[in-house]
Amino acid sequence: MLAQVVSNHRPLCAVYNSNVLTGGYVRKVVLFLGLVTMPMTSQGQSETRPEILVLGTYHMANPGHDIHNMQADDVLSTKRQQEMAQLIEVLKKFHPTKVAIEADVSGQRAVQQYSDYLAGKYTLSRNEIDQIGYRLAKELGHKTVYPVDVDGDFPYMRVLNYAKANGLKEKFDAMEAKTGARVRQQGDFLGSHTILETLQWMNSDSNVAADVAAYLAFVPFGEPYEYAGSDLLAAWYQRNIRIYRNIVALIESPSDRILVIYGAGHLGWLRQDVSNDATVRLRKLGDLF
Repeated sequence: MLAQVVSNHRPLCAVYNSNVLTGGYVRKVVLFLGLVTMPMTSQGQSETRPEILVLGTYHMANPGHDIHNMQADDVLSTKRQQEMAQLIEVLKKFHPTKVAIEADVSGQRAVQQYSDYLAGKYTLSRNEIDQIGYRLAKELGHKTVYPVDVDGDFPYMRVLNYAKANGLKEKFDAMEAKTGARVRQQGDFLGSHTILETLQWMNSDSNVAADVAAYLAFVPFGEPYEYAGSDLLAAWYQRNIRIYRNIVALIESPSDRILVIYGAGHLGWLRQDVSNDATVRLRKLGDLF
């Protein structure tokens, strides 16, 4: 009869009002339902997951390695150093247990630099790895930092050559001009705002979505058997999912809180990886205010 009740899609409350399910049988059904739901409720209440916060940042040392490069003023100026101290205090609110940085996962240079910094033998450079990563880790008393970067292909010239060969150069140039304008906008914003305000803006959901959309704009440049734009995006995704693997490899406890410091171009993709992973919890810079 219980199977019949379920198959007829009657609401659960109908079980308690049924003339068929009476007396002790009702009590057995209620007990069974309680046993089914108790573990689920208990698990939901006690679940603790590691937290990951990806901080997307501009390249403070102006290395000029990207296709479009934002021009930043001197982060070592007195004004910017005061602003950097403000940023560090905000990031401390996340209580990171590990600080992951955009440095070669198989290299030792960053780890050695940080060790030398703790020993007073290294002066922080303009690089955001130093200014945010090393500085924050030291103030938190961390013994080391954790490089998680891996290089990857970015077949930009293949897409450009496809556009030239198929009468799409004008469309390609318009796409790139739009991206260049967004990068210049970031530089203009920094010029009239603090470092913290700039990073708040760059890490906002709307700005991150616009960054991801700029990459997706490559997709139409291709056709069957020559997926130039799609392959560029796939290569970019491959690099970022490999980076994400290196991030989650740092997790040793459900109470771990990993702060990841990366160029903002990676932010949307790494956030997507975190949000799609049911074993961890996504945190954002905006959560700290």
